[in-house]
Amino acid sequence: MTQEQAASHPIFRFAPSPNGLLHLGHALSALLNLEMARKSGGLMLLRIEDIDRVRCTTRLENMMLEDLEWIGFEWDSAPRRQSEHFGEYRERLDQLEKAGLLYPSFATRAQLRQLSLISNDGALWPRDPDGSPFNPSSEKGIGLAERKLRILQGEDFSLRLDTGKAVAAAGKALFWLETGQNRALPAKVVTANPAAWGDVILARKDTPASYHLACVHDDAQQGITHVVRGLDLFHATSVHRLLQELFALPVPTYHHHRLVLAQDGRKLSKSRSDTALRHLREAGVSVDEIRQMLGLDPP
Repeated sequence: MTQEQAASHPIFRFAPSPNGLLHLGHALSALLNLEMARKSGGLMLLRIEDIDRVRCTTRLENMMLEDLEWIGFEWDSAPRRQSEHFGEYRERLDQLEKAGLLYPSFATRAQLRQLSLISNDGALWPRDPDGSPFNPSSEKGIGLAERKLRILQGEDFSLRLDTGKAVAAAGKALFWLETGQNRALPAKVVTANPAAWGDVILARKDTPASYHLACVHDDAQQGITHVVRGLDLFHATSVHRLLQELFALPVPTYHHHRLVLAQDGRKLSKSRSDTALRHLREAGVSVDEIRQMLGLDPP
C-alpha cells in the first residue's frame, strides 16, 4: 500500500485469531467490514492476530483463510501477522517503562479472584467492564530490587499499565467518534473512561503483548482509519484511546456492531465451537443461507 493510497482511501481491517474455527460472529464482522470498505471506495486489510504461538497454528490459520474465502471475504494486500512484529511491541513497552507507566504484577488470576471475594472497606472489590477484579494497588509499592529478584527466580508475572499515572500523563479528556449500530444516524462523540479498567495487562512473561497493545500499534502501522468490530469491544476502546494518546498515534473512527448470540443469549465462542462456519459448510449450508442467518442482504 502506498502513502498516497493511505491518504486518499478509508482503510478497514478484519483481525481474527487462528486459535479455533471461525463462527457466525466472525462472519458478520468480516462481511460488514468488507461491505463498508467497498461502499466507501476504501481498502480492506486482513490482520492475523497470532501472538499466542501455542494456540495459534498454521493448520488453523489455513482453515481460517479457507472459511473467509468461502463466505466471500476478500482483502487487498498481504496479511499482517502479529507474530512477525514482536520486536515492535517490545519497543512500545519500553516506551511506557521509561515513562514510569509500566510495572510487573505477580498476582495470579486465582489470587485476584480470592481478593474479589473480600470486601474493600465495606465496598465490593472493583472490577473492569469484563468482570475481572482490579489488581491490588499494593503491588505498585514493590521495590525495584525485589521485582528484579522475583523475575530472575522465574516467578510468573504480567506487565500492567499504571492507568492512574497514564491518565495523568495524557493530561486531557479523551474521546472517540462512534458511528454505532445504526449507520443512518449521525456519528456521536463518546467520552473514554480508561480508569474503569484498572491497571490493564499489556504483556505477560510468556506473551509479548496483550490484545490492547498489539491492536493499537498494528492499527497505526496499517494506517487503519475505520475500526469495525463487535459491541463486546466497545468499552475496550477507552483503553485503546489512552494508549493512542500516550504513543501519539492517529485515532480511527469506530463502529461497534451488534453481536451474534447463541440460543442461551451468550456471545458466540470458539472454545464451545459455536456455529463454526466449517461445520455449517460441511452440513450443506450455502453462503446465501449464512447471510440470511446474519440478517445481511444478498451480495
